[in-house]
Amino acid sequence: MSTVKKRYRKGTHRLVSPEETILRVEPFLQSFGITRVANVTGLDKIGLPVVAVYRPNARSLAVSQGKGLDLPSAKASGIMEAIEGYHAEHAKLALRMASFREISQEGPVLDVARLPGIENRLLDRDRQILWCEGHDLMAEGPVWVPYEMVHTNFTLPLSGSSGHFQMSSNGLASGNCWQEAVSHGICELVERDALALWSAHGAMESPQGRLDLSGVEDPECLRVLQMLHDAGQAVGVWSVTADIGLPAFACTIVDHQLNHLGQMYASDGSGCHCVREVALLRALTEAAQTRLTSIAGARDDAHRDFFEASRKPERVEKIRKIVSDGAERASLSFADVPSFDGESFEADISYQLSQLRAVGVEQVATVNLGGIVEGIEVARVVIPGLEGLHDAPGYVPGKRLKQQELSLAGGS
Repeated sequence: MSTVKKRYRKGTHRLVSPEETILRVEPFLQSFGITRVANVTGLDKIGLPVVAVYRPNARSLAVSQGKGLDLPSAKASGIMEAIEGYHAEHAKLALRMASFREISQEGPVLDVARLPGIENRLLDRDRQILWCEGHDLMAEGPVWVPYEMVHTNFTLPLSGSSGHFQMSSNGLASGNCWQEAVSHGICELVERDALALWSAHGAMESPQGRLDLSGVEDPECLRVLQMLHDAGQAVGVWSVTADIGLPAFACTIVDHQLNHLGQMYASDGSGCHCVREVALLRALTEAAQTRLTSIAGARDDAHRDFFEASRKPERVEKIRKIVSDGAERASLSFADVPSFDGESFEADISYQLSQLRAVGVEQVATVNLGGIVEGIEVARVVIPGLEGLHDAPGYVPGKRLKQQELSLAGGS
């Protein structure tokens, strides 16, 4: 893997600026099925730029969101997310139909027993399913990966050969180069794992890890915190950084008072990155994005209950009390959260792999989903042993979450 130095560092680490990314992809929006990039910032009072990107004929999520410190950053974020979805829906990969026992005779296979699972759908090792070839970053060699852990084409009639693992976009990432996409995908998987482990502590109801925001000195994070304050938001941030050691944060924002329609909203965001300032900024901006998504109703994979719950008075008041009352007990210093700032994406990936290896992760698979735009890469990263979307229906807790729950039960 060649060394690619980071050239853009305003609130995130990228190879090129958001403006350059947009110039690369804008001529190809129609090819990805993107019909509209809508600036929805004005629907809320916070003012943090948020866009909605529409793909009406998508085979999974038809509306993607993007956020950023400025409008170009938000547009690049939303468009790239939509491009990820397109590539995962139209994956052009060589596939093999085989059982686990059969494919194991052809080369290394991903440890399927450690992949995020769902109730009553354990994989029979003699059942034939679809596989594609990936690359294991740990072993530096090829590895067979279940196809359903790679694609997001939910229209495929794969009855019997699919449905054994939790299908989602977790670990799907794009970038201006391959290394940028891979690093981002690893961070997303670690973020989901960290949130799952945090849930065992009672999540935001536990004072553990509550961040003292007065110790934040990063100018971009301070700017967003001021915007939230000016918009009448109570803000709570927790470090959910787990044993892997990659900085991860969960953020909750909630209205102090009713708006002109007699409504209050509560929303969440999370973020993970090697650098703690970037991870925190991602959590803060995602919370603002989630809030605006609830206001706009721009999330086609969410049930009506999701939007109603975001402003349900009893729920919002409970969250407001937790966030507001717990601020005085926030004791974690931002400087105490680990951080690593590599000069290149390769350095970040090397650090991420070493941190994963230290907690017993043995495989990190990447699948190249290609691209039709020069300078845009899309990767699917799969890491056996990490927890998946713990709050999704039917999720079966993995070893890490079970051990966390047992440890807490034993200490209570």
